[in-house]
Amino acid sequence: MPGDETVPRAAGGLKPRLIIGLGNPGIDYRDTRHNIGFMAVDELARLSGVSFTEEKRWHGWVAKIPGALLLKPSTFMNDSGRCVQLVSQFYKVPVQELLVIYDDVDLPLGRMRMRLAGSAGGHNGLKSMIRSLGSDAFPRLKLGIATPSGRPAGERLVGHVLGKFREDERTELAIMIQRATDAVRLACQSGLETAMNYFNRKEEQP
Repeated sequence: MPGDETVPRAAGGLKPRLIIGLGNPGIDYRDTRHNIGFMAVDELARLSGVSFTEEKRWHGWVAKIPGALLLKPSTFMNDSGRCVQLVSQFYKVPVQELLVIYDDVDLPLGRMRMRLAGSAGGHNGLKSMIRSLGSDAFPRLKLGIATPSGRPAGERLVGHVLGKFREDERTELAIMIQRATDAVRLACQSGLETAMNYFNRKEEQP
């Protein structure tokens, strides 16, 4: 957890029971910007000293951390919802107790934003989840991958999203992943709304 003494400690409110990192399977997509959701849940697993196990019946990899299950769909991004639906139904997790972590090309690299619900915003992984779950009322943590000049336009967008992080982006990436794991761990401890209010406010500070 963050060491800042101002981090709220009181428990209360909905807490995530199923934490999903979105990405594409396979070595060709490892370390690409579109796989930042995978990177975040991998770090959460590492911090808890656990490993992912492939569950072919659910088309995904799962790992158990205190109070929650981590999930990485092994389908490609556009079919992520099928895996999430199967796991959430098996464990009887309502959409309000999900937390999906994914890349956001409209946020600058290094910035993140937590929301309790919202549209897909053009993200194919979220589109698939909304179709499969029949709802967009699930919490999400968006991690910025935009260039310094903003969202890439036209054909450059696909190349940027599926491209690997450059060496000069690695430090900012590592800091963002650490903040993301702090946000998730606070959500598990004190509730999603508490984590959202605290970390969104921190993001707005200069």
